[in-house]
Amino acid sequence: MAKISEKTVLNMSRLTILMSRISRSILTLVAFSFVTLTSSFAEVKDSSASATAETPALDGKGEQLFKENCKSCHKIHEESVGPALSGVTKRRSADWLHQWIKNNAVFRASGDKDAIAIYEKYKKAEMTAFPTFTNEDIDAIIAYVESVPKEDPAKLKGTEDPTKPKGETEGGQYDTIILTLIVVVLVLVLVAMLVFLSVIKRYLKEKEAGLDAEDRELVDQKFDIKALVKSKAFIAIVVLLFVGATVRSCWIGAQEVGVEQNYAPVQPIAFSHKLHAGDNKINCNYCHTGAYKGKQSNIPSLNICMNCHTYIKKGPLHGETEIAKLVDAYEKGTPIKWVRVHNLPDLAYFNHSQHTQVAGIECQKCHGPIEEMEVVKQYSNLTMGWCINCHRETAVNSEDNAYYDRLLKVHEESKKKGNMTAEEIGGLDCSKCHY
Repeated sequence: MAKISEKTVLNMSRLTILMSRISRSILTLVAFSFVTLTSSFAEVKDSSASATAETPALDGKGEQLFKENCKSCHKIHEESVGPALSGVTKRRSADWLHQWIKNNAVFRASGDKDAIAIYEKYKKAEMTAFPTFTNEDIDAIIAYVESVPKEDPAKLKGTEDPTKPKGETEGGQYDTIILTLIVVVLVLVLVAMLVFLSVIKRYLKEKEAGLDAEDRELVDQKFDIKALVKSKAFIAIVVLLFVGATVRSCWIGAQEVGVEQNYAPVQPIAFSHKLHAGDNKINCNYCHTGAYKGKQSNIPSLNICMNCHTYIKKGPLHGETEIAKLVDAYEKGTPIKWVRVHNLPDLAYFNHSQHTQVAGIECQKCHGPIEEMEVVKQYSNLTMGWCINCHRETAVNSEDNAYYDRLLKVHEESKKKGNMTAEEIGGLDCSKCHY
C-alpha cells in the first residue's frame, strides 16, 4: 500500500478538523430536536394529566358491576334495550329497585303496576334476574349511575381539532415526527459525507503539484465496479446469500403449512367484537353458548342476536346498515353465512369446556385481545408445538379438586420442584388430542 507523505497527512488533518465541526453541528441538531420532542411529550403528558384531574373519579364496585352486568342492555343517559338509568332514584324507591333487579318476573307476578307497565312498554323483553346481588350491590350500581355526568355534545365538539385526521392519535402524530426526524438526520449525514469527500478530492487536486508519485497514485486510484462484480469472492458471496435465502424461505414455508395465523376474512355482516365485547362488556358466553359447557363454542344463532337488536336499531359507523342486514335475514328465516376463522384439523380433538371451565383459561389466552378487535383474526398459530408448549408451562389447579389429590401427593413425593403442569398428568400423550 502506498505511503502518504507528512505534508499530505497535515492536509488530511485539517480536513478532519473540518469534518469534526460538521459532525458537531449535526449532533447539535439531533440533540436540539430530541430536547424539543421530549418537551412536547411532557406538555402532552401534563395536559392529559390535568384533564384527568378535572374529571371526577368514578372507579369502584358500582362501576364494575354496571359494566359487567348492565351495560349490554342499558345506557345511563339514553334509552337502549331498556330505559335510561339516570334519575332512577327520583322515579323509584330503593326497595322497589331491589325487588325489580333481583327478580323482575317474580316482582311482576306480585301485581306491581309499575313493574308490569315497564314490561309492557319495552315489548315484554325479559330482563335478566340477578338474585345473587345484595342490596348493597344494587345501591352501589345506582350510586355509580347517578354520579356519571351527562356529556355536553357542544362542549365535546368544541374540543375537537378540525385539522386532525379522523382516528389519528397524539401517539401517531409523534411517531410520524420521530420517523421524519430520523430521515432528516440521515439525509444530513449523507450530504455531509458527500461534501466531505468532495472537499477532500478538490483539496488534494489543488495540492497535486506537491505530491510525490506514491501519493499521486493513491489520489488517482478509482473504484472499478466491473472488476468487483467479476471477482471470484463477490460471486461466491452472492451464491452463498442466494442459497441461504432459498433454504431459509423453504424451511419457514414448510413450517407454516396449514398455519392461518392473522387470517381475518371479510364477514357477511361487519360485526365488531370491540363494540360488543369491549365497549359494551358482553360476556363471550352470552353469544358463544357452548364455550363453557361443550366441545364447540358455537356460532351464535340469529335468535341470540335479535335478543338485543329487536330494540337496538342504531349503532356507530355503519351500524344501521349492518343491523338492517341482520333484521332482514331474521325476518326471511335465512341464516347468516359467517366465515369460520379458527379451524383445527379433523385429526385434532379440542374441548372448549375442558380448558375454560376445568382449567380456568381465559378466552384471550388463545384468541388474543378479542375485545379490542374490530375484525376478528386468528391471533395464535394453533400449531401442535404451540399447544404442547402451553401444556408444558400451564400449572394444574388442584385446589378443591378431589380428582387431583392423589396425583398431587405423588407429585410432591417425587420431590419435583415447582407446580404440577399439564404435561405431568398426561398432557403430552398423543391420544389426548389425536383420536
